[in-house]
Amino acid sequence: MLTEQRQEEILRLLNQKGSVTLQELKEYFHASESTIRRDLNALDKRGALTKVFGGAVRPEGRVMLREEQVSQRQELYREEKNRIGRYAASLVGPEDFVYLDAGTTTGAMIPYLTEHSAAFVTNAVSHALHLAENGFRVILIGGEVKAATEAIVGNEAYVNLKKFNFTKGFWGTNGVSPSAGFSTPDINEAMVKECALLHTQQAYILCDSSKFYHTSPVTFGEFEDGIILTDRLPDESFQKYENIVVVP
Repeated sequence: MLTEQRQEEILRLLNQKGSVTLQELKEYFHASESTIRRDLNALDKRGALTKVFGGAVRPEGRVMLREEQVSQRQELYREEKNRIGRYAASLVGPEDFVYLDAGTTTGAMIPYLTEHSAAFVTNAVSHALHLAENGFRVILIGGEVKAATEAIVGNEAYVNLKKFNFTKGFWGTNGVSPSAGFSTPDINEAMVKECALLHTQQAYILCDSSKFYHTSPVTFGEFEDGIILTDRLPDESFQKYENIVVVP
């Protein structure tokens, strides 16, 4: 494969996944480490990606407009989401009043929930059904259903949420960035996320490591507004943040 073709394929993989490691690129291209490093150096110099320890991520300044359907996102990083979901579920305690945001990673919590004295409020139709099937008390807020994320959004959802005060809340996010915070492509969905966040005592942001350095058009929370639960740090620069928990 020509150098230009290989570098274009690296960018395609990066656009699809959000981050790539040196090891997976070596295996994907059957190329030497020095070859891949040269490619990453060249692409970093062009501003097409950002080199990090052990791989590369999308440039932080790039705004991601596209949002996949739920059925597509469920297959991405399934193992990592299950790890995060299992850990997050263990944080729900007796008598907690919990907000559960729409999303595939928050949905991964539901099979691991065991505290039946807790009550849940959610804006996700599928989450509400699964919680009810598992014997939990659940409130589904009203509003407009967004097909792509199966989330209930809009003004009515916002008004519904303003009356609640949550002890704990768990959010999904499309992007996590120290500068842009937690972000999503849809302003109506961001409005609901932000409202619930403001009415929660302890907030947790659930995201696999591919979401770091992503920025979507609308910020719903600042980087310090919640504890981030993730499968791994994307690079050493995130070690300084005390609100990131790498789940076991």
